[in-house]
Amino acid sequence: MATQSSAGFVPVERYGVREQTPSGGPVERAIESLRTFGYAIYDAGFSPSDMTALRERFDAVREMIYQQGGGRDRLTRIDEQHTLRAMLAHDASFLELARHPDILAIARQLVGDYIVLNQQNGVINPGNGREYNQGKWHRDLPYQHFVSSRPLAINALFCVDEFTHDNGATLVAPASHKMEAFPSDEFLQQTALQAVAPAGHFIILDAMTFHSGAVNRSPRDRRAVNHVYTIPMIRQQIDLPAVLGADYRKDDSAVRSLLGYGLEVPRSVEEYYLSREQRVQGSRAAM
Repeated sequence: MATQSSAGFVPVERYGVREQTPSGGPVERAIESLRTFGYAIYDAGFSPSDMTALRERFDAVREMIYQQGGGRDRLTRIDEQHTLRAMLAHDASFLELARHPDILAIARQLVGDYIVLNQQNGVINPGNGREYNQGKWHRDLPYQHFVSSRPLAINALFCVDEFTHDNGATLVAPASHKMEAFPSDEFLQQTALQAVAPAGHFIILDAMTFHSGAVNRSPRDRRAVNHVYTIPMIRQQIDLPAVLGADYRKDDSAVRSLLGYGLEVPRSVEEYYLSREQRVQGSRAAM
């Protein structure tokens, strides 16, 4: 008789199997799903009171960005009214969200030890079926048609609100991170699925997985916070060190590395020499 495994699953019957991916915890299961299907849904472990506070902070940052961006009318004219850029620059709670230890562990196991937060954007899918600028199929590394042996970037979309069929849960093309070309319309319509997820969960994607926001037919806006973690060679969407200032979290090297400090492009050969001298001196001091 089969017994339940430590992961809570009953082992499946099989034959002719000589190798198997070992069972693990939630992080390992998310990684296996990402490698196979290009997406995973992950419980961030927030309490109801945590979620209430995050929703309030989301709405407060939304108003700050509207004011600092020249008003909602201006942002509507440039189609930015539904995207809240660099939320962590306005509220440190969103820096902590970007530093969720399990998400960083997943990204580092898939992408590499040295990862950079390429972008953090609040995403608002407006209610009542209104037009939505993320409602087209895309990769989060757009215009690229190749496959790689390991991901160059991971997307972690945090569900501030529940993602449902009714409110436009993200559409995903499973395993499309393994395809160079965009699937045919017929194939996509037959195989695409909606990533339905409770509030407080991350929808994690290989950044080469094709996906799209769906139409929100509910009467309320659906809120989320998107993060993209990349190899350091990929340019940030917005220069976060420039936004945050040279002295931001000066005593926290891990935060600064994640935010892209130290990746500034030298503007001359002499600046390059100086940066090399600083690295050499730092490595000698560490010995």
